[in-house]
Amino acid sequence: MARKYGKKAQSKVKRAMHERKRGTLRSGRSGKKVTSRKQAIAIGLSEARRSGAKVPKRRKKSSTKKK
Repeated sequence: MARKYGKKAQSKVKRAMHERKRGTLRSGRSGKKVTSRKQAIAIGLSEARRSGAKVPKRRKKSSTKKK
């Protein structure tokens, strides 16, 4: 079975997690300090996508169905 994520993606996420642990990881436009583990992973994956790494597409936000 093929792997979902490439090595480049793995290294980007690893770097983001280390930065979060040191307290130097900042979020996008606002520049606030990232403390959430999930947010650090998301930042790492988005950077990997931008650099052309093998990463699955982002999930669409589930919209509530109207009756």
